Amino acid sequence: MAIILNIETATTNCSVSVAKDGKVLALKEYNSASFSHAEQLHIFIEEALKMASLTLKDINAIAVSKGPGSYTGLRIGVSAAKGLCFSLDVPLISIATLSSLAHQTKPKKNEAVVAVLDARRMEVYSAVFLNDFTQVKETEAKIIDETSYEDVLNTYSKVHFVGSGAEKIKNTLDATNTAYILDAVPSAKEMCTLSFIKFKNSDFEDVAYFEPYYLKDFMIVKPKVKK
Repeated sequence: MAIILNIETATTNCSVSVAKDGKVLALKEYNSASFSHAEQLHIFIEEALKMASLTLKDINAIAVSKGPGSYTGLRIGVSAAKGLCFSLDVPLISIATLSSLAHQTKPKKNEAVVAVLDARRMEVYSAVFLNDFTQVKETEAKIIDETSYEDVLNTYSKVHFVGSGAEKIKNTLDATNTAYILDAVPSAKEMCTLSFIKFKNSDFEDVAYFEPYYLKDFMIVKPKVKK
């Protein structure tokens, strides 16, 4: 039996779930553009454990969404996960953010899923998956134009675009074999099955050295000097 605490803070959604052998026991989340993760995360952890009638001592592993995503959001989630792993002496599991996001779709045979998170301007963080969620294109920062995903659209009978980056794709591409889930955000709900698989395979991270997958370097924009 494995009780896993799952933490998702890569985007605007602050999300925590508790799962037993991959099945959701409790889910607590709040999606807000104000990024309230610093204030909400530890409260959500306590509430999710209470909903599941468990305590931190019952946890066998901590899983965290590793990115890509918001620099600040990822730092908050990973820092909390590592702190809990150290204090509880349990293993750390990392889950690719776009992989769990892709699992919010139900593609059929010969269909593909493109999980996309909104980035700056016409850019998205993107990964492409088969209908069994095998990743077939590496995660990348991609500039969207009229030819984007042309090879994917020509290969599969339907392509499902899911995530906060889907709207700019919908507004740019002229394709008929597409489906869009525009309001989807990564959630700790979909992490439950994925983290349990990694737990069974002892696929753990080095707690001391693990860092989020930012994909792009963090950019600090200096304020303009007033004249």
